Amino acid sequence: MHKKNIISRRNFIGTTGCAAMGSTAFLSSFTTLGMMNSLVVAPPPDDYKALVCILLAGGNDSYNMIVPTTAEPYNVYATTRSNLALPQGDLLPLNYTDPSGINYGLNPAMPEVANMFNSGRAAVVANVGTLIEPVTKTQILAGTAPLPLGLQSHADQARHWQTSMPQTRSAKGWGGKVADILASGNSNQDMSMNLSLAGTNLWQAGNFAEEFAITSQGSVGINFLDSTDPFSVLIGNGITNIMDQQYADILRQTYANKVKSSQNQHDVFTAALADLNPLSTEFANTTISKQMKMVAQSIAVSGGLGMERQTYYIKLGGFDTHGEVINNQAARLSLLSGAIGSFYEAMDELGVSEKVTTFTISDFARTLTSNGNGSDHAWGGNAMVFGGAVNGGQFYGQYPSLDLGGDLEVGNGVLIPEISTDQYFAELALWLGVSPSDLSNIFPNVENFYTPGTNNPIGFMNI
Repeated sequence: MHKKNIISRRNFIGTTGCAAMGSTAFLSSFTTLGMMNSLVVAPPPDDYKALVCILLAGGNDSYNMIVPTTAEPYNVYATTRSNLALPQGDLLPLNYTDPSGINYGLNPAMPEVANMFNSGRAAVVANVGTLIEPVTKTQILAGTAPLPLGLQSHADQARHWQTSMPQTRSAKGWGGKVADILASGNSNQDMSMNLSLAGTNLWQAGNFAEEFAITSQGSVGINFLDSTDPFSVLIGNGITNIMDQQYADILRQTYANKVKSSQNQHDVFTAALADLNPLSTEFANTTISKQMKMVAQSIAVSGGLGMERQTYYIKLGGFDTHGEVINNQAARLSLLSGAIGSFYEAMDELGVSEKVTTFTISDFARTLTSNGNGSDHAWGGNAMVFGGAVNGGQFYGQYPSLDLGGDLEVGNGVLIPEISTDQYFAELALWLGVSPSDLSNIFPNVENFYTPGTNNPIGFMNI
């Protein structure tokens, strides 16, 4: 037996399984070859919009990402954070003064983000977190506050940020629910509106919509279908026959549909990228920068793919800083900042900076107090939003007092959020095109914080 014709079960599954990772609920109604022959690389249409969600996984210590620099509040920060405090002179100044006359600086690892904020293309959403309804310190200390399920749990809080339903462990994400509503507006109903650079995820899982998973190198299909090797062709024909069969078992049929749909998307997406002229913007050789480059390339061919609305999901890990928080966080924030900076250079190159909004989420903030060499799980923290449609150079919401014992501090430097994820995400959903009348279906708690149809929930987007 020739070795080249030997294939292990593990290798077979590993090669073919990638195709089932990303999928869409719409089954293919066209021949892939026919669409590829008619595919033209075209820039995003005039009404194009995309959301790019970046999960800072592990719980970003966001009160060391954004720090008051005015003398008195900085001294409070330095006292509370003790050995975790960043030197005042190292902070990157932000051209913003809040209504109390306080100035702020950014972590020194984020020069690209500081430049975006100071040029009006980034904004801070201060002290945002998962809430069912507004709560007070008195309620929490008395044990009467309705609190998010699994508060300070990584798994639960990361889930709640992606669903904005903290009273339950929901299996549907708000990005997926948005796609359920908006995907029908895309000219191409056979490509998923939701693309993920981090595989299957909760944020993009709707009642009908699902993600199409790609990598920083592009889409990964079933390799046997592209091969000219006789044995691989034989295997590929077998896979095709399996996918084309109709099964009485609903689970088998669903799996076959997903694999077939994913392969169709892979073929079309790969063909579009193959005809794309390389971007002149340079991206660093880091995982997140390469992922952001792929997002930029995908946006560049969105017109040819028939996409008017899209979402993208990226995950950057390493923020669970129970130890060495200063150095570890700086390393991760540097990667984030560089990737964001290059990405918006690419958006400028494509002329779509006002059509693409990027935002950060994280499990939770971290305790203001030190555990000796790091910080632990907390609650309310700071997020950032980027793009030409952002009313940038501003803070939205009140940056809280970092004094232990304050009105929002409930022990060990854990802060109650004052802005809910519902408000934060509702504004992004409205900008993408969701009707105010649909907000309550996506965010069941939103009316506890905001009345749909009355102004913007927070005001950071130019809607």
